Amino acid sequence: MSDTPFWESCLDFFKGNLPPQQFEAWIKPVAFEMDAGQITLTAPNSFTMKLVQERFLPEILRLAQSLLSATPKIELRLGKKSAHAPARQSTSATTAPARPEQSKGKQQNRLNPLLSFNNFVTGKANQLAHAAAIQVAEAPGTTYNPLFIYGGVGLGKTHLLQAIGNHVMESNPQAKICYVHATNYISDVVRAFQTKKFDEFKQSYNSLDLLLIDDIQFIADKPGTQQEFFYTLNYLIDSHKQVVITCDTFPKEISGMTPRLTSRFSWGLTVAIEPPGLEMRVAILLQKAQLSGNPLSEEVAFFIAKHVRSNIRELEGALKRVDAYSRFHRRDISLDLAKEALRDLLASQNKQVSIENIQKT
Repeated sequence: MSDTPFWESCLDFFKGNLPPQQFEAWIKPVAFEMDAGQITLTAPNSFTMKLVQERFLPEILRLAQSLLSATPKIELRLGKKSAHAPARQSTSATTAPARPEQSKGKQQNRLNPLLSFNNFVTGKANQLAHAAAIQVAEAPGTTYNPLFIYGGVGLGKTHLLQAIGNHVMESNPQAKICYVHATNYISDVVRAFQTKKFDEFKQSYNSLDLLLIDDIQFIADKPGTQQEFFYTLNYLIDSHKQVVITCDTFPKEISGMTPRLTSRFSWGLTVAIEPPGLEMRVAILLQKAQLSGNPLSEEVAFFIAKHVRSNIRELEGALKRVDAYSRFHRRDISLDLAKEALRDLLASQNKQVSIENIQKT
């Protein structure tokens, strides 16, 4: 693949995932260059450069890893001056968790604008969680507080969490919102003890209008952190501020969590996200492929969905592999191409795909 089609693929992706005004204001003005394996993105002003770095660089890196033969270095520039830019972000679509002291405005809350209700595929496996999330986002702090969403890895919990935050931010740009992973919350507690700035720590969390905390199971077996989170949770709920929590298991089944905290989790609404069924997996693939600018036929979508069943994250990984294979070889996506692209992946999962099995799909 040449350099220009790569950037065109990026533009197509963001155009399909962002509101038109955001795409025109933040992505379209960015100039792209690639030389000797390094990508240079030139922004017209410091605001756009910062926004691209904080919100969109992880997705650009992910697309580069999917579509280019080697992972490039990415540098951001403002006009002719270089800006810091080593691309060390995760390939995950979700950006790095925020700390409350960084969440002073919508540019610092680490919400990923690509994760919205509009591009969340619903089905029987997640329809209750989706409906509850929308209700919370439309009237935060009034019902279902806290909202506790649980389910296995890669099923969309973080997507829903971020979608709530983005919806609230759009409705109320002045709202103080914090998305934080539980491991970062632990780090904040430790740092507060070390620096003897516990009042500042408490104020930073207690001042929030919306707290979105991901993977709460990580604070298990950490009694000090659990105690502080219990106080924070009580304060925010008593102040009619919204709290949304995700976990990999049902609250009372979290090993190493204090009973008073698991009991508090259950005061609001607890909803599960189950692994998606075949039809839902197909719908997810068709939507993701459409957004990538390289659509699938239903035949190919069913083939992929039939053989990748574990979770949405692995399903998307398989789609990226097929998409990249198609672009590299300059061939349209067909059933034969999908078989070629996924042969190694399926073999690594000890799944023998024969012509007879494929025909049964």
